[in-house]
Amino acid sequence: MPDPFDAGTPKVTVIIPNWNGLDWLGDCLKNLAGQNMQGFHTIVVDNGSSDGSVAFIERQYPRVEIIELASNTGFANAVNVGIERSASPYVALLNADTQVYPDWLSTLLKAVENCPPDIGAVNSQLLRLDDRQRIDDAGDELSWYGAAIKRGHNQPAAKYHKQEEISSPCAAASLYRRDFLLRTGGFDAGFFAYLEDVDLGLRGRLLGYRYLYEPNARVLHKGHGAELPHGRYVELITRNRLFLFAKNIPTQLLLRHAGKLLYGQLYFMILYAQPWSSIKGYLRFFAALPRVMRKRRRILKETALTMNEIDRLLHARAPEPRLRDLARRYMSRLFGW
Repeated sequence: MPDPFDAGTPKVTVIIPNWNGLDWLGDCLKNLAGQNMQGFHTIVVDNGSSDGSVAFIERQYPRVEIIELASNTGFANAVNVGIERSASPYVALLNADTQVYPDWLSTLLKAVENCPPDIGAVNSQLLRLDDRQRIDDAGDELSWYGAAIKRGHNQPAAKYHKQEEISSPCAAASLYRRDFLLRTGGFDAGFFAYLEDVDLGLRGRLLGYRYLYEPNARVLHKGHGAELPHGRYVELITRNRLFLFAKNIPTQLLLRHAGKLLYGQLYFMILYAQPWSSIKGYLRFFAALPRVMRKRRRILKETALTMNEIDRLLHARAPEPRLRDLARRYMSRLFGW
């Protein structure tokens, strides 16, 4: 039987970032090996795992290339390391806590090859691992309140059966053009983890790229299979949400939507109910601001969109539940009202 990981000169490189994902890697790699498309290259970038992940891959999947990093450098950096090692015209990113259907990769490849070159990436249909009739993620969206939303999350998969354009691809299971990744500069390693794919999607849109959702490329996804402690998560996502806007949005639009942006900051601080972690996120944002501003100048200088076109990239739906209801719940929990 041909070895699916013996690529020769591959069209696609599948990159799997891993951090202590041993519980998930077996099913992930087994399903990847069962693809009806042969001859792709697979790279696992290991972020200093201590759970035996590397030894497992070496023993069970010797044809899979492993790049070992000395410590946990974050999702964004690990993916960039894999992209730099790859040489194929297409790069598929896949989380370790996924199980792909047999035609997943061939379906993504067919979709992107039938698209015009301004389609920078194709998003899979990510289904919930515990309920494959419901969507986990059918593409990402960003609001002016700072909410990064999984399109279709927890909704019936049958509602998302059409190939269509989306705002941004989810890096848990998407296929990217290599030239798109080179043009955008890849993922921003400064994010470490969380929202780095939304940032890349937004930067690509500013350059004039678009993205596609392909419902027939199906993937089961656990989500947060290698989760950081909640306080660390709140700190990172608070900082990274500010990065998104400070890096990519023109001043005129920041002022136009200032009320929504401030509402969102207060909303998420109350929602997470870890004020010290939120404050640490703000402090880390301001510490990184000089570096962010250098990136901002380059990004906005290269943007191909008008101010109104950028405005329409983000939606204006307020997060639910409303802030007053969220605050009432928080006060009730805090003081027993």
